[in-house]
Amino acid sequence: MIAGSTITQSATTSLGRAARELELRRGEFDLAVHLGCVRTLPDEGGGGRRVARAEIDRLRSEAGFPETLHERVKAVGTTEGAALMGMTTTRFTRLARLGLVVPVKFYLNRYRAIVWLYLAEELRQFAADEKHAPLMKGRTPEGLRGQLEEGVDLRPRNWRGRHLGFQLRQSEDPWARAAVVASLLDPAAVAEVARDPYERAYLNRLRPDRASGAAPDSPSALIAERIMTADDPDEIGWLRADLRQTLSEAREDRPAPRPSVSSVPPMPATPGNRPPAPARTTDAPDVACSRRLLGWLRRRNADADLPTAP
Repeated sequence: MIAGSTITQSATTSLGRAARELELRRGEFDLAVHLGCVRTLPDEGGGGRRVARAEIDRLRSEAGFPETLHERVKAVGTTEGAALMGMTTTRFTRLARLGLVVPVKFYLNRYRAIVWLYLAEELRQFAADEKHAPLMKGRTPEGLRGQLEEGVDLRPRNWRGRHLGFQLRQSEDPWARAAVVASLLDPAAVAEVARDPYERAYLNRLRPDRASGAAPDSPSALIAERIMTADDPDEIGWLRADLRQTLSEAREDRPAPRPSVSSVPPMPATPGNRPPAPARTTDAPDVACSRRLLGWLRRRNADADLPTAP
């Protein structure tokens, strides 16, 4: 990412065109941006992000282009990942659940099962490291076996941590950075930190798009929402602390927008909100009081069979 750039739009290109020129599918291109393989910069016109022509030229001039760039962003599933590391899929899944290999993305298949993807380059590096040899073959160490028996699965948490880093690298605005952190917490946890409803509304407006791409409230979207929301107490704790810090920085930069008094439209006059009409009298207060008193005396005298006043 090129921060604070003043490159004109004519010296940049859209993300879609940059992906085509770099011979990457859009999913590969997005991953390349997240990993920092392709640097982007803000669009001066407020239209998202763009890629400098110089960045495209730099990548295209690298030796082995485009194969080397493809290898850097190649993501594989469990079966291919296990083959790369020379182990069974069962052992690979155990390593992933223990957090020893970290997923880089996920998607839901047609059965709404979660499919985790891993960087092929990272898997090869893990397998080549001699200190990981005891994990590659033989019996799993006792401490790790105990965690597996307890049902540990760090894949969602590790993905969230990685995704948080991706999003923060693309966010320069303090409020946008706070929104990234808030997006991984449930609304109740966000409300405990951001007590101002206008701040919460602003964070929600700046919230990054969900990774699933599914229709809102669909079964797939609900599954993705669960994956993207922190559920471990330790994770929730440090995310809350991070949100406090980023919110403090955002408030120092500028307050959250809120409607001004002059911008609030007047309430329409409806039967439910009209102010009560003042009592209507045709006489001055002292005359009306005298007439009521005279009426009372007449009724009293009539009951007592007394003469009434004229």
